[in-house]
Amino acid sequence: MKRPDRRWKVPGPGKRLTASLAMVRPARGSATARVLRAAAEHEAVWLGAATALALSGDRTARRAALRGIGSVAIVTAVNHALAKPAARSARPVLDGLPSVFPRPSTASLPASPIAAATAFTSAVVMESPRHGLAVLPFAAGLAYVRGQKGLDHRGRAAAGAAIGVGAALLTARWWPVKPSAAAAAAPPRRPAPTLKDGQGLHLVVNPSSGVAWSRDTAETLRTLLPEAKITVFEQGDDLVALLDAAAQRAVADGGALGVCGGDGTVNAGSETAARHQVPLAVFPGGTFNHFAVDLGNLTLEDVARAIAAGDAVTADVGRASAYQRPDGPQDDAVGAAPAGATVGDGERRLFLNTFSIGVYSDLVHARERLEKRIGKWPALVIGLANVLATGSPLSVVINGRPRRIWLLFAGNGIYHPAGFAPTYRTQLDDGLLDVRAVEAGTPLARTRLLLAVLTGTLHNSRVLTTAQVRRLELEVLEGDPHLAYDGEVTDATYRRLVLDKLPKALTLYRPADQDQWLR
Repeated sequence: MKRPDRRWKVPGPGKRLTASLAMVRPARGSATARVLRAAAEHEAVWLGAATALALSGDRTARRAALRGIGSVAIVTAVNHALAKPAARSARPVLDGLPSVFPRPSTASLPASPIAAATAFTSAVVMESPRHGLAVLPFAAGLAYVRGQKGLDHRGRAAAGAAIGVGAALLTARWWPVKPSAAAAAAPPRRPAPTLKDGQGLHLVVNPSSGVAWSRDTAETLRTLLPEAKITVFEQGDDLVALLDAAAQRAVADGGALGVCGGDGTVNAGSETAARHQVPLAVFPGGTFNHFAVDLGNLTLEDVARAIAAGDAVTADVGRASAYQRPDGPQDDAVGAAPAGATVGDGERRLFLNTFSIGVYSDLVHARERLEKRIGKWPALVIGLANVLATGSPLSVVINGRPRRIWLLFAGNGIYHPAGFAPTYRTQLDDGLLDVRAVEAGTPLARTRLLLAVLTGTLHNSRVLTTAQVRRLELEVLEGDPHLAYDGEVTDATYRRLVLDKLPKALTLYRPADQDQWLR
C-alpha cells in the first residue's frame, strides 16, 4: 500500500502567492547569519569548537572539550539511529519555496543541529562554567537563526534542546564530573619551611616525562624561584641518584626537595623525600599529572606561591613489600590480611596514586594513547577490548583466597568513580587502600565485562569485586603479573606482596587557597 503523503500542502488560494515567492531571490543577510546558517547544518562544527578548547592548554578546557564531543556523539547516534527513521512530521512550508529555503532531504525530529548545540554547550558548562559562557553565544545564535528562518518548528526545537541536555547529563554515567575542590588533606604537625624566592629548594626536572623544558619554561622557573638550585635530568643520568643528592643538600640547607615531571618522576621523588624526611614540592610537568592535580598544584605559579608562603599539607603513601608466607592455615576474611605474614628484607616500593597487577597497566597505556583524540571512555572501551583479546588472566591468592583475575587495582586512598577507571580522590590521608579486582572465573567474563563498561553498570556487576582495606596480602601463583607503581611497569622480582599504607608520610607544598577551591 502506498504511504499517504503527509507533507504540509499549500492551500489552493495560496498557490499563486507561493509561486510568486518562489521567484524571489533569497536575501543575503548578514555575514554572521550566513555563517551560523552554514554551521547549523554541520555537527562537525562542534569538533572544531572542541579543538579550539583543547588547544587552549587548560586542563579543564580539555576535559570540557572531550565531554562536549561525547555529548554530540550521543545526540548524533540518537538522531540517526532512532529519531530520523521514526520521524514523519513535516518541516514548515518549504516545499513550494525551493529558491528561498532549499528543503532538507531528511526528516528531522527532534531538531538535530539544536540538539547538538545544546549538548555541546551543556557538557562544557558541566565541566567549566567559565568556558561554557564562551560557547553559549554561538549556540544561542545558531538556535535563533534556525528559528527566524523557519528551519525548525518550535516543538521540534524544544525536543532537540531537551535531548541535548539529556545527552550531556548521560555522559556523567560513564565519566563523572570532577569536583572543583582539591583533595582534602591535613596540615603537617611541623610547619614546612618558608623558602622565599626558592632559597633552600633543590629542584630536579625530568624533561622526558612530558614537560617541555624550553627556554620559556626555564625562564619561568628562574623568575618564580631565582634562588632555587635546579638540576635537569639528561639521558644517561641516574634519576634516583640525582634525587638523592638533591634531598641531601635540602636537608643540609633546611629546605625542601622539588620534582618537576610526570607521575613516575613524582613517585621517585616521594620515595626520596620520605626516606630523607624532607618536604616535597611537586611541580606539574608530565602529560597527565594525576597526583599534582589531586593535590591542587595545577601550575608552576601555584607551587611557587606555596613555597614562598610555607603552605603545606600531609598525604599518605601506599607501600608494597615482599613477604614470606607463614606456615599453617590462613585467615581468608574479606578485608583483612592473613595473620602471621612476615615482611622480608627484599623489595619495598611506594606509590602515591595506584598499584596494579595484571592487564591494568596495558589498559591504561592503551587508553592514554587514544583519549586525547576520541575521549576517555571510548578510548577505555577500545583499549579494554584489545587487552582482553590479547591478555591472559592470573591465578592469585588474595588474603588467603584463591582467585582468577584479569587485574587488581589498589588506590592510595578512595578513588572515584566506581569501576576500574578511577579518575580522582577527595582525600589524600584517609588511611585506606581502594582495592578493585576484575574476576576472570565467572562464566562469559569477557563479554559481561565489556557490556558492563558500555552500559555504565560495572560497579554493580559480579565481574568486579571491591574492598576498602588498610592491608592486603597478595600472592601470584600463575601468569605474568605485570606490576605497576603509579603507571610505571616493573619486573616482578617477588610474587608475594603485602600492600599497606604509611599514614601522613609526606609533607607536600600546596597553596592555602587550594584547600577550599581550585581556580
